[in-house]
Amino acid sequence: MTTIKRFYLHKFDLRYGINPHQNSAAIFTQGIDNLPFTIINGQPSYINILDATNAWQLVKELDEAIKLPAATSFKHVSPTGAAISIDLDETLLHVYDCKDLDLSPIATAYVRARGTDPSSSYGDFIGISRNVDLSTANIIKKSVSDGIIAPGFDEKALKILKEKKGGKYIILKVNPDYNPPEIEFREVNGIVFSQSRNSLKITKESILDKVVTKNSYFTEEACRDLLVATISLKYTQSNSVAFAFNGQTIGIGAGQQNRLDCIKLASKKSKNWFLRQHPKILNLPFRKQVGNVDRTNARNLCIEDDLSTSEIRILQSLFTDSFSKFSKEEKKEWINKLSNVSLSSDAFFPFRDNIDHLSKIGVKYIVQPGGSHRDDEVISATNEYGIAMSFSGIRLFHH
Repeated sequence: MTTIKRFYLHKFDLRYGINPHQNSAAIFTQGIDNLPFTIINGQPSYINILDATNAWQLVKELDEAIKLPAATSFKHVSPTGAAISIDLDETLLHVYDCKDLDLSPIATAYVRARGTDPSSSYGDFIGISRNVDLSTANIIKKSVSDGIIAPGFDEKALKILKEKKGGKYIILKVNPDYNPPEIEFREVNGIVFSQSRNSLKITKESILDKVVTKNSYFTEEACRDLLVATISLKYTQSNSVAFAFNGQTIGIGAGQQNRLDCIKLASKKSKNWFLRQHPKILNLPFRKQVGNVDRTNARNLCIEDDLSTSEIRILQSLFTDSFSKFSKEEKKEWINKLSNVSLSSDAFFPFRDNIDHLSKIGVKYIVQPGGSHRDDEVISATNEYGIAMSFSGIRLFHH
């Protein structure tokens, strides 16, 4: 029988635990006077720290794997989006309300990450892989956000961030050289769990370990996007899948008990991401005084199939002219234009229905662990649609 003795060193108190009634919340270290971050501003809560530590690990690993600035938007211990810095085209600059802004590489990465699912990103915790500059701070200044973690902050950027939320915005400066203990512990209902932490590095070689389909060609862009999706899943509550396109996630399905439900959730988010680029949505006649949050909500509402009389009335109040409903036929025709999407799954697909659904949203490249007793059935379905699929042999559950 193995006996491990530990002692905890109190570092600071938290505002509260997971819920406000769970008081006596605090942060400790495992017997070492060493935290991975310094609190620059604000007083974080329990969930803030969980989001921050997961967000930092994600962006650090993305930056190391792809060698580009990375950003993520976290909510409730899962990313709503993650991205690397790839220039935005005119359409996405419009969709992300950035067409008149001078975006730095870091700002571009965050705009992409938040742009995956802006409704879910409302009140997010931000992770940035490199020093936060003025351009990025000006983007965050206009966003509803709880806090940020990054390895450093330019002086002017820090001044702007400290003024956010009436001076209560949470700013954490991370030590990029910090190495956590190899064994991690967790206590639930008086039971102590231990395991070696998930330090496995995701690489192009590891995700393309075993190509199993007739279509065996993965473009460089697909490999990059599969890295973005797979590394994001490593820090997403399971079950989870992630769609990625052009250096960013476009839909993440997290925390579902059924893998097909994960896919349906992520598919809906991916469709909404693409539908926001339809000319009908791009050219909505907003009144000048309508702010970014209301614009985002209105665009999402216009994409919905069934609008109530009250919803239509609220929408109309935001526009200078009447708007025509977005028909199902129009949406289907537009979604059919989406192609070359990459998809990563944190565990194997148990049935071919997963592939049947993915085929309807432009998925061309898939990475999954494999290992189901129905792998042959899933491979056969993938071949029917001409999709390239690789078995990585790596399961990425995260709880």
